[in-house]
Amino acid sequence: MIIIPAIDIRGGHAVRLEQGDFDRETQYGTPIEMAVKWQDSGASLLHIVDLDGARTGASCNLLLVQEICAAVTCFCELGGGIRKPVDVQNAVAAGVDRVILGTSLANDPRLASALLEDFSADQLIAGIDAHEGMVAVEGWQERSTVTAVDLATELYDYGIRRFIYTDIARDGMFTGPHLGGMTKLCDALPEASVIASGGIATPEHIHELARLQRDNLEGAIVGKALYDGRTTYEELSDATA
Repeated sequence: MIIIPAIDIRGGHAVRLEQGDFDRETQYGTPIEMAVKWQDSGASLLHIVDLDGARTGASCNLLLVQEICAAVTCFCELGGGIRKPVDVQNAVAAGVDRVILGTSLANDPRLASALLEDFSADQLIAGIDAHEGMVAVEGWQERSTVTAVDLATELYDYGIRRFIYTDIARDGMFTGPHLGGMTKLCDALPEASVIASGGIATPEHIHELARLQRDNLEGAIVGKALYDGRTTYEELSDATA
C-alpha cells in the first residue's frame, strides 16, 4: 500500500475542502509547490483534482496540470470535469499518467467500454464517491440511487480495473477511513485495485487499513492532514510497512 498526496486545485490555488463543501475551503500555496514538496518527501504518485472542473463539468486547469506534470518525475493522476473521451485524451496529452472519471461513468457505465477502445486499463480510474454507501456525482453536489458496490461491479464488467473509493462524510474531517465501505469494495472486486480516500489523518488510520489484509488495497490518498501538519508523508509511509 502506498501513500498518495492529494493536490486539489481551485482558482489556481492548492486548496482543501471539508466534506466536498466549496464554502469550506482552505488555501495552501501553489499546486506546483505542493507537487514538488510531496515528491521530495518520497511520493511516487500524486492525486490531482480540478475542483473547478468537477463543479462545472469541464476541465478548467489543464495548463496548470501540464505545468505540474512537467515539474515532477513521479506519476500523476487527474480527476475533475473529465466527462468525454476527448477530455481523457487532453489529460494524457498534458502529461497525466492516470485519468479519473466519476460522474460520467456513474451516469453511463457503458462509457467504460468505449474508453477502453482507445486507452489502456492502466490509464483509467473510476472515482466512486459515496455518502452512506450511495454514489454522489457532479462534484459531490448530487446523490444518486446507486450503491458504490453495484456501480463498481458494473464498471468492472465493462473493463475498469482500478477504483478510488471516497467517503464524502469523512473527507477533510480527520475521522479515519470508512473501513466497512473499503472492505465491501475490495471483497466485491478481488481482482481489481482499490484506493482509499477520505478521513485519513494519522499513521494509525493507515494501520487500520493495513489490518483489513486486502491484497487489492493499492493505496491511500491523504490531503488535509498533510497540509495542516497533523502528520507527515514519512510517518504515513512508515505505517504501511
